[in-house]
Amino acid sequence: MLLTNEEKATLDGKEGLARRKAMELLVKYGEALGAERLVDTNNVCVSITGRASLAGKTTGKVGDIDAVVSKFYLDSEEEFEIPRVKTYTCRLIRDMDPVHWELQGIAPGVHEESLKTERFGARIGMQLMHTCAPYLIGNVPVMGEHCAWIESSAVIYCNSVLGGRTNIEGMESATAAMLVGKTPDWGYHLDDNRLGTHLVEVEYQPESVMDWGLLGYYTGEIVQEYVPVYRGVRRAPNIARFKHHGAAAASSGGVEMYHVIGFTPEAHTLEQAFGRKKPVMTLKFGPAERRTAYDNLTSAKDNNVDFVMLGCPHNNLEELWNAARLLEGKHVHENTSLWIFTPRALKTIADLEGITEIIARAGGVLMTDTCPCIGRFSPKGTRTAATDSAKHAHYMPAILGLPTWFGSQADCIDAAVTGKWRGELK
Repeated sequence: MLLTNEEKATLDGKEGLARRKAMELLVKYGEALGAERLVDTNNVCVSITGRASLAGKTTGKVGDIDAVVSKFYLDSEEEFEIPRVKTYTCRLIRDMDPVHWELQGIAPGVHEESLKTERFGARIGMQLMHTCAPYLIGNVPVMGEHCAWIESSAVIYCNSVLGGRTNIEGMESATAAMLVGKTPDWGYHLDDNRLGTHLVEVEYQPESVMDWGLLGYYTGEIVQEYVPVYRGVRRAPNIARFKHHGAAAASSGGVEMYHVIGFTPEAHTLEQAFGRKKPVMTLKFGPAERRTAYDNLTSAKDNNVDFVMLGCPHNNLEELWNAARLLEGKHVHENTSLWIFTPRALKTIADLEGITEIIARAGGVLMTDTCPCIGRFSPKGTRTAATDSAKHAHYMPAILGLPTWFGSQADCIDAAVTGKWRGELK
């Protein structure tokens, strides 16, 4: 790789051991990927954990979390104290709610480890957003901004909806980036890789959040890690629709970027979306494809629902407001748990607006900072789950072993209130 004098100085240890190790990792990473240089970034998203199982393998010469980061994230034989971050860095979703951790079944020791990691993040200057959707609470990259983000649903939103530039980083590369403010210039940082590869003719108009999830899930299964371009969408999707669509496509196929002609910033026209490239495949999304995606997302057979999960990616205020409207005057079934997830910053607003109280009065719980698949938890005794998230419907059977119904937010609220799944593809 071609390094600047500043980068060479960091690599030589002029800024200390931690930043030298970070630069070494990024150079190895970039060379393995064929990157010719590093690019500056002032927007990093990480999700550092200090699980006791990792901390137990350290010597204790420095703080437990410092040792975990130096050994396991920066690939160092030496343990050292981690300095303050060099660039704007957000800590993303973690493994438990700070208030409802006991309800989630989290052990006290694991809870204490989580608090320790939070204190570590604050000490080194991380922004403790604790959400998978940082764009909902202030981290909104501008067009062309180079970022180094983890979290597939956040990455695809950054690239596609905002026009920011990031790959799906690993914990190691993102941690290194936060210490030196650099990331390898490859993948979606480069113009050519952001052009479309597959054309999707949209014959069935996606109107609802559920429809946008189905469109993303179907497309991702076919195009895998490539860049779909949607033609034929007539109405602009809102944040929730874009959010669920991207999360679905990233889950079923690993999509990191897509274009919607006329609605995303790098696709005002079909010609702009594809550039000099021609589509390698043209596919359609019609009623039959919508049905296929729905069937593929539904793994449950028992109509009795024990657990309803909303908020993957984390709910925005509109989604919380809609949930409260659907729950007002009703009560969750005695055999069913309703857990809704949102960023902690948005829960503060929901508290002020009375939304949290409406959800609680109905028997639901508004949680923050995490989700069931990240924390690997569910209500005790859960046998069948339901969700409005295509991403969670995809992962819950594998990660939590729970057969899952997929449907609209209204379908899920109805299941929470009745204890029965009555949703269907309409």
